[in-house]
Amino acid sequence: MKKLWYKSEAREWKRGLPIGSGRLAAMLWEDGECDILSLNHEHLWKGINRGRRAEDNAKFLPLVRDYLKKGRFFEATALSNLFFGGYGGVSGLPRKLDCFIPAGNLIFRHTDGSKITERSLDIETGVAQSAREGVSSEFFADSEGTLIFSRITGDNLTGELTLSREEEEAAKHSFTVSSDAIIFSCDIEGGISFYVKTKFITDGQVTLIENGVKIENASYITTATDIVIPEIEKTAREIEPKEYETRFIKHKEKFSSLMARSAFEIQHDDSLDTLPTDERIEALRNGKEDIGLQVLYFDYGRYLLLASSICGHLPANLQGKWNLELDPPWSSDYHMNINLQMNYWMASPLGMHECNEKLFNYVLSLRESGRDAAKRLYGCRGIWLSHQGDVWGLQSPESYGWAVWVGTAPWMAMHLWDHYRYTGDRKFLEEKAYPFFREVAMFYEDYLVRDEDGVYQIMPSQSPENRFKGTGCFDVSIGISSAMDIELAIDGLTYAIEAAEILGKDKPKAKKWRKLRENLPKLKVASDGRLVEWDTEERQEVEPEHRHISHLYGFYPSDIINEYKTPRLYAAARKSLDTRLSYGGGHTGWSRAWASCFFAKFGEGEIFGDNYEKMITEFATDTLLDLHPPGVFQIDGNLGGTASVIEALVSVSGGHVRLLHALPPSWKSGSLKGVYIPGGHKLSLFWRDGKMSKLEIEFGFEDEINFVVNGEELILKKEESTKVIEF
Repeated sequence: MKKLWYKSEAREWKRGLPIGSGRLAAMLWEDGECDILSLNHEHLWKGINRGRRAEDNAKFLPLVRDYLKKGRFFEATALSNLFFGGYGGVSGLPRKLDCFIPAGNLIFRHTDGSKITERSLDIETGVAQSAREGVSSEFFADSEGTLIFSRITGDNLTGELTLSREEEEAAKHSFTVSSDAIIFSCDIEGGISFYVKTKFITDGQVTLIENGVKIENASYITTATDIVIPEIEKTAREIEPKEYETRFIKHKEKFSSLMARSAFEIQHDDSLDTLPTDERIEALRNGKEDIGLQVLYFDYGRYLLLASSICGHLPANLQGKWNLELDPPWSSDYHMNINLQMNYWMASPLGMHECNEKLFNYVLSLRESGRDAAKRLYGCRGIWLSHQGDVWGLQSPESYGWAVWVGTAPWMAMHLWDHYRYTGDRKFLEEKAYPFFREVAMFYEDYLVRDEDGVYQIMPSQSPENRFKGTGCFDVSIGISSAMDIELAIDGLTYAIEAAEILGKDKPKAKKWRKLRENLPKLKVASDGRLVEWDTEERQEVEPEHRHISHLYGFYPSDIINEYKTPRLYAAARKSLDTRLSYGGGHTGWSRAWASCFFAKFGEGEIFGDNYEKMITEFATDTLLDLHPPGVFQIDGNLGGTASVIEALVSVSGGHVRLLHALPPSWKSGSLKGVYIPGGHKLSLFWRDGKMSKLEIEFGFEDEINFVVNGEELILKKEESTKVIEF
């Protein structure tokens, strides 16, 4: 049963049930007699910082580099933050980055005193439901027309339907109410203007009240809600609640067809599926095995990404498309030193290309401002992207203490490269991806510094978001050529080199990029066997338990480090992970998801399974929403958790496709259908008693696949379009 359900009300937003179309989103929750839909629009960002630019500070780069060369890291860190870190962060000054803000709440207050008896979310159809004594309600975000719909039915329904929003400084609110519509308008001084319009139909008696209507003696109330930002959306949509049935059917057909692209099943005790989800989570915390709940968590991640994307234009931010607060944690922004990337690790392997499209829309929208920022901050051609962003596509560092980093652009380039590797879409490579890769490589042409040994150093450099001793109280240490920055430079240059070769372009440029790549600093192993994280030197870290494990980027999600081609670095990566977690690392939802991905790729099924289960028992709400301390919803942990399952079952490393590489012992028999691998091949795998039993392959655009199955290598040639192998 692909459903979250409960016998009690939510009472809190983050324990609500999320619905979304990509453009619009809503969280359904309850507070006593009120059913609440907290509303969001993907483009609803505050809008007061749309004129910002990076400052002209490139002239200070030689000074910072001089301190770095002398090993004076405190001065280099302080000056780097002063010139290249921006405001915000730990500076105490307001940063020029906008917040993703809520549109308000649509509330139906049941004045008959009825209480919630059941509520649920069907993640196969994207429909939420609730029940009170004698009353049934259903809610969905239309994946065809993007409106939010609801229907309440019952005998002698009586209640109040209103729109509301928390008061906001420098914002003007107004309401217009009629016998069939409620309109809430908001104008933010110096920022965005928007309105929420709810139209409704009912057979009950309607009386106008403040901010809404009172409805009495009804058998049904149907609503259709839109959120409109006039300066962005020039044409208003038709809002017609009479179309509820038609929209409901079309929505379910579309949403369920997208969810059906892949399927994950494990044989388990299905009697637990009939229990309320919160009871199942509590039982799991108390040691009761519940494999079905682990499958549900995987599917929930797929659901959340689809609900953030289907009819949208923007990618999922730190909270997907759901936020209640006027000033949300980290502005509910686009964090691009792992969080946004983690949101999309599952997309290419699960063929969720319409979700990837939203990510690419955003990344490519940053190019113009990114060129300007590269020139202003570092005097470089090409593109530089901030590790934090909002909807406006403006690139400037906005987090003193954190923001001095040049790795965002090459990491985002990975997703464009993966799309080509998984689809073979040459037009996409030529028209969208390669121009971006070229600008990433061009930045490195100017930014890298050739030392006296002919090595091209990265300076300033950091290992997000960690620090070593000797740099004072700064949250991030600035040094020379951190492991992660080396790995990102290798990848960024490789994408440009290989794309140029495929397209037959820029041969002289590609030759130069190869020289840069070949002469980057080499990754090193420390005396204790760990991968060296900073400056290619052994430095003592301030927080050995740090949540970021940035130096292992080269192992996952990249594949620079693997057991086939770099066994010594592979062992060092494993030691680094052990050490970080032994001090208490992985203590946030997304960090635990990353650890799960690491263990999956290392092929350690039991440890992977334990980490994956902890994401449910230690890092999730009753409605399985991922939590970041101190209890803040962040969607990246959910989506990264789904990615970790894919990695456990279909791990691609060093040119090998390893099936069931990290199968947990408790996942004895099951199947994963509809997963893609590089080359465009589509797989469905089946296993019994921990061993592969059948493999179905739909071949893609490449001619050969090198599998590792049941511990043995199996090389298959593309001799036919579909192949079924029994083991």
